[in-house]
Amino acid sequence: MKKRILMAVFALVSITAFAQKGSGFGIKGGLNYGANGNYFESAENAYESPKSNVGYHLGVFGKFGDKIYFRPELVYTKMKSEYNNDNFDMSKLDAPLLVGINVVGPLQVFAGPALQYILDTDFKDVEFGDVKNEFSVGLNIGAGISFGNLGIDLRYERGFSKNEVDIVDGVLSGDRIDTRPDQLILSLAISL
Repeated sequence: MKKRILMAVFALVSITAFAQKGSGFGIKGGLNYGANGNYFESAENAYESPKSNVGYHLGVFGKFGDKIYFRPELVYTKMKSEYNNDNFDMSKLDAPLLVGINVVGPLQVFAGPALQYILDTDFKDVEFGDVKNEFSVGLNIGAGISFGNLGIDLRYERGFSKNEVDIVDGVLSGDRIDTRPDQLILSLAISL
């Protein structure tokens, strides 16, 4: 029995040590929960209607370094936000450029800029003008755990500057929507 316990402890230590070592690449995906525009308005909307703002993301990443590492990612993100009881959908490409530190065991923290390119926006029965800036910059900050080739992280993303789109035709004609992201992102990553 003592040998089994010792072997289990040794295996756990080995997995933890492996999680902190080495460079590589992999795939990731998960759920994002967010909104666009004003932080306090989006928090209120999330409280009132939590299911309306769930989206998803899929992508690839690289990791370079051990204790301190650089992790660039390329991620397709689909976001949903609610405005006036209708859904505003946005598709974008994100390229977070994260610097992380392995804190202790499998725990890591990271932060860095996220380059964002808006691919498409859609709002039911509404026609948009052009997004002011299809390319924008935001910030990612978060923490994660890694066990071998598997990792889970939770991060917060926020756009730095307003990025508005004009509503040209529809019930909200003349209004503007701020497409700046404000979201929590839960990801599962697999190193290949």
